[in-house]
Amino acid sequence: MTHHEISHYRLVSQKLYETSSNSPEEIVKHLCAMQAQDYAMAKWAIGSRCEATEAAIEEAINSAKIIRTHILRPTWHFVSAEDIYWMLDLSGPQVQKMTISAAKKYGYDVKMLNQINSQIEKLLAGNNHLTRDEIMQELNIKKGSNQDFLAAAIMMHAELDGLVCNGKMKGKQITYALLEERVSKPKTKFTKEEALAKLALRYFESHGPATLLDFSWWSGFPPTTCKLALSAIELHLNSIEIENQIYWFKKDISDETHFRESVHFLPAFDEILISYKTREASILLEHQPQAFTNNGIFKPIILENGKVIGTWKRTIKKDHAKIETQFFNTPESSKKEILFEGIKAFENYLGTKVVIE
Repeated sequence: MTHHEISHYRLVSQKLYETSSNSPEEIVKHLCAMQAQDYAMAKWAIGSRCEATEAAIEEAINSAKIIRTHILRPTWHFVSAEDIYWMLDLSGPQVQKMTISAAKKYGYDVKMLNQINSQIEKLLAGNNHLTRDEIMQELNIKKGSNQDFLAAAIMMHAELDGLVCNGKMKGKQITYALLEERVSKPKTKFTKEEALAKLALRYFESHGPATLLDFSWWSGFPPTTCKLALSAIELHLNSIEIENQIYWFKKDISDETHFRESVHFLPAFDEILISYKTREASILLEHQPQAFTNNGIFKPIILENGKVIGTWKRTIKKDHAKIETQFFNTPESSKKEILFEGIKAFENYLGTKVVIE
């Protein structure tokens, strides 16, 4: 394996190299946690890795096979229902410090947040699914620009406590529901060391080849903690040193040595870019400002043979979806036709006609 080949092997480990017959929840479980603050695009992150339609993926979310909540780094993620509790136990206390700090700016301490949790529990009991605005209205927290940040901190605290998660969609609005009413608590629990080792193994098997610092960035845990986790699982992984960096990956990834041409139109915040500390394996340094900003806003990307060659955006119309592209280097017209073949998977996923402009 060479540095140039890393992007190819990541396509394999992330289930992008070939269309998978896995269900949406199996894709999420494989990747362990998928960043999901852009809800529409996050659904396509799942859809781009399997044959499921958008409707099927939304049904998996509505039926709690897939949970959307704040976990790991303090942002939304999709997590498998099978993984939600041990991952919350592991990362919740760490991320909780940030939400408590944010709430304190509005005069809310831990005691007050816990009292609010009790109120939220009563509001949502009996499979009652409410939007954030509806919950804030019941809590008598008035809507305003400053209060939006307070509302976010309150709900994140409730999520990280394992009290709430996403509920069923209410039209286009996201709701909250009680986690224990959606997913039963497991009988077995892991120690922190066991959970961290489990998280590390799942990351390197689904995202490798990746470095220790990549895992630290993705998980939100400091490098010293991640090093201990890696030490506990290194016998279960393969590794290679390239340019003084050690890359870790699953044992059988080396079997995928054949290469074929591939084009992917991937969503904003896709794991293929966002789950690594450095991204030069997939996108040239000079192109990075066109694909993501310094403050962490990632655009939808066009991937050719594992390399980012441009960005795209979609606009959903009444009877079709409009796709606009922006390539870093203008492709030849003959090549452009081949590239646009990659959008057919998105058309099948949406179940509506796609028009490229």
